[in-house]
Amino acid sequence: MADDREWRPDATSHVYVYLQVVHHIAEQIRTGHLPVGARLPAERDLAEQYGVAVNTIRRAVRELRDQGLVITVPIKGTFVRAEQPPADTPRENETAD
Repeated sequence: MADDREWRPDATSHVYVYLQVVHHIAEQIRTGHLPVGARLPAERDLAEQYGVAVNTIRRAVRELRDQGLVITVPIKGTFVRAEQPPADTPRENETAD
């Protein structure tokens, strides 16, 4: 994620800050900036990088896990998953148009 350290969530946006972080990290994964198996920085480091609270990062990481983009291994960290869900597949709590 070193390529994009200047990106910050827009506090004036109608989109929740944690979702902005989710979208940014998901885009980094989809474009290959965060390759399969890459370890995400520690939550505190991500919070500092994005200029948000640690709890915001925790919520974002939880959402990334729910989307199947990352997996968290206790003590070792959070990693980009090998198998990514298709981008156009609705999640369980979303409805298709």
